[in-house]
Amino acid sequence: MGKPLGLLDYERFVGPDRCAVERVCDWQEIHRPLTEQQLQEQGARCMDCGIPFCSTGELFAGMASGCPLGNLIPEWNDLVYHGRWQEAAERLRQTNNLPEITGRVCPAPCEGSCTLGVVRPAVAIKELESAIAERAFQDDWRRPRPPKMRSGRSVAVVGSGPAGLSCADELNQMGHHVTIYERSDRIGGLLMYGIPNMKLDKETVNRRVRRMQAEGICFVTDTEIGVDVPAADLETRYDAVVLCCGATKPRDLQVPGRELAGIHFAVDFLTAATRSLLESELRDEGFVAAAGKRVVVIGGGDTGTDCTAVSVRLGCESITQLEIMPQLPAVRDEANPWPEWPRVHQVDYGHEEAAARSGRDPRLYSTMTKRFIGDEYVTGVETVRVEWVNQGGRRVPEEVPGSCAILPADLVLLAMGFVGPEDTLPEALGLTNDQLRQYSPGRHGLFIAGDMRRGQSLVVWAIAEGREVAAECHRFLS
Repeated sequence: MGKPLGLLDYERFVGPDRCAVERVCDWQEIHRPLTEQQLQEQGARCMDCGIPFCSTGELFAGMASGCPLGNLIPEWNDLVYHGRWQEAAERLRQTNNLPEITGRVCPAPCEGSCTLGVVRPAVAIKELESAIAERAFQDDWRRPRPPKMRSGRSVAVVGSGPAGLSCADELNQMGHHVTIYERSDRIGGLLMYGIPNMKLDKETVNRRVRRMQAEGICFVTDTEIGVDVPAADLETRYDAVVLCCGATKPRDLQVPGRELAGIHFAVDFLTAATRSLLESELRDEGFVAAAGKRVVVIGGGDTGTDCTAVSVRLGCESITQLEIMPQLPAVRDEANPWPEWPRVHQVDYGHEEAAARSGRDPRLYSTMTKRFIGDEYVTGVETVRVEWVNQGGRRVPEEVPGSCAILPADLVLLAMGFVGPEDTLPEALGLTNDQLRQYSPGRHGLFIAGDMRRGQSLVVWAIAEGREVAAECHRFLS
C-alpha cells in the first residue's frame, strides 16, 4: 500500500468510452485509457486490507469472487502508484499470460470483491491491468524469450482460444516443443471471431500470437482434428495432447417456426461479421445482412449485447433484446452481499449504442419466446411475459395471462449461451461426458482444459485452466 489515505484522497475513476453516437460509425475500440497520473491515483486507492479478496478466485453463489488467476493485484497497484511500471508488468506476467486481453474483455470479478468496495467504489483494477499490459508492449519490456533449453518432448494443443494459448505459452516456457492446431483460418478462437473488434481489436490478438511464434510455438490453422487429421494421429506423433476446443455448441430454441429463414445463432452472426471486416472491411458482403432490418436478439448476456452492437453498426432499422430474467436491482440486494459478484443492473456498451440510435434501452425483461412467425422467412416473434415463482425450491418462469405480444422481426439472433463442446473430437477419441470434465481423463498423455472441460465461462477462467493443465502436462512429461 503506497498511500495510506489514498482511498480517501481519490475517487474511483475509469477511462471514458468514446461517444456512442460517433463510435457506432466505425469498428474501432470504444474505450479511452487514463493518463499516467490518473492511473497512479487509482493505484493509490488500493488499501492495506489484510486479506486481498480481489486475488482469491473463489466461487460464491456459483460465480467468481476475485481473480481466478490469483493476480497479485495489491502488489502491482502499489508499483503503479510509485511509477515502477516495469516491475508492475513483471508481477502481472507471473500470473496472467494474456493481460492485454483480460484488461479489455474480463468483467473484473476482482473489482466485485475488492474490500474497499464494501464502503466505497472499488479500485479500478481492470483499468490498471490494461494499462500495465499495454505499457509492457509499448516499451518493449517483454521481448520474446525463447526457453534456453528444450526438453525434447512435444505437445499438441488443439484449440487456440485463451485456454489453448495460455497452456501453450506455459509449456513452451517449460522447454517443450508446442504446436497449436486451430480449425479456423485465424488464431484466437472466440477471441478472434466471437468478440467484436470494437471490444477487442484483433491486432491485439495477433500481436500476442506473433510474440508466441517468436518464442518458438508453432501454429497450424485451417486444420480440424478429427476431420482433416485423424485424432489418433496426434497421440502417435506427440508425447502429449491437450484439448482446449471450447464449449462451442450453441444452445438452440426449439419453438414452432424455428425452421424459418432469417434465424441465426449469435456465434455465426458475429463470426461472419468479423471475418468480413478483417478480409474486406465488409465490402465482400460475406456477413449476415442487418441493414434496414428489424432485429430481435434472444438472450441477455454478453454475447447478446455484442449482437446488439454489431447490428447497430450494420445499419439495422430497430433492435430489441429479449431477456427471460427480470431486471436486476440498481444496488446490491441483501441476498447478494460482498464479496459475491454484485448482481446489479448495468448498461453495457451495446445497450448504450442502441439507445443513442433509438432513444430507448433495447432490452425487454421477463420475456419468453413462444414461437416464430412467417412463411419461409421470419417476420415476427411471439412473446409472453413471465413471472419467476418458487416451485419445489426452484425458481421457474410462469406465463402471465394475457401478456402475449408480437414483435416484428426480419432477423432473429439466438444468443442463449453454449451447452458444451461439439461432438466430433470427443467421439473420435471415445471420450465420455464424465471424462471431458477432468484435466486428465485417464488416457495416457491426453489432457483437457478450458470451456471444453468446465463449460462456458469467462476468459479469465479459461486462462487459469490453461495454466493448470500445463502444470499437469508438464508433470506427466517429466
